[in-house]
Amino acid sequence: MIYKIRIDGLKVYGYHGVMQQEKDFGQEFVIDCHLDVEAAGEDSIESTVSYALVAEEIERITKQERFELIETLASTLLAATLDLDSRVIRATITVHKPGAPLNQEFRDVSVSVSGARRED
Repeated sequence: MIYKIRIDGLKVYGYHGVMQQEKDFGQEFVIDCHLDVEAAGEDSIESTVSYALVAEEIERITKQERFELIETLASTLLAATLDLDSRVIRATITVHKPGAPLNQEFRDVSVSVSGARRED
C-alpha cells in the first residue's frame, strides 16, 4: 500500500540567502513536505514513517546549515527526507520565503523540488 504523508506550513528560522542581511539576521522559512510512503497499513507507529522525525530533520537542517539559494536548501531537504526511512519512495519539498528581498508587493516566493528513492 502507498499512502501520502503531508506536512504543510512548517515554520523554521534560518540563515539562507544571497544578501548579507539575510546571512546576518536570518528570517522565517515555511516548508511543505509531501511524502509517498510504502507501508503495511497496520495500526502501529512501527509500520509507518514518523512525521515527527521528518519535521525534526527538516528543522535541524534549516536551522544548522546555510545556503545562498533556497533551491539548494530544498534539494538538501529532499535528499535527507528520502534517506530518512527506506519506506519513503517519493517526496516533494517546497521552501517558501515570505521575507524575500523584493521591492514589489508579493504573496509568496517558493521553490519546489521532487524526487524518488534510487534503487541500489
